[in-house]
Amino acid sequence: MIGYAKNPVGAHYGLSAWLLQRLTAVVMAAYTVFMVALLAWCPPTSWADWKGLFSGSFVRLATMLFLLALLYHAWVGVRDIIMDYVKPTGIRLALQALAGTALVFYLVWSVSILWGR
Repeated sequence: MIGYAKNPVGAHYGLSAWLLQRLTAVVMAAYTVFMVALLAWCPPTSWADWKGLFSGSFVRLATMLFLLALLYHAWVGVRDIIMDYVKPTGIRLALQALAGTALVFYLVWSVSILWGR
């Protein structure tokens, strides 16, 4: 086999990241179907209705799972784009750190929204 390495080198996280990104897409799709069905079944008409909808533990947990899946999905996508198109190591690491920091900020913000006052 010409041009095919028997022992590839590198980080080796491509396949697992790809699979986890597909899994997060399934989680996000399931949540979307769940929320559309829930909102069609009992549509909220006021702020109190919306607050009541998200006061239940199941909806909060499902929403947090959706947000975790979304943030991981975004991390894999942004990381791959940065790795593919930004070649200088310092700039690539700085951009990845910036993206990671932003996603952690979004996670903390989401938790404060879902479980805050």
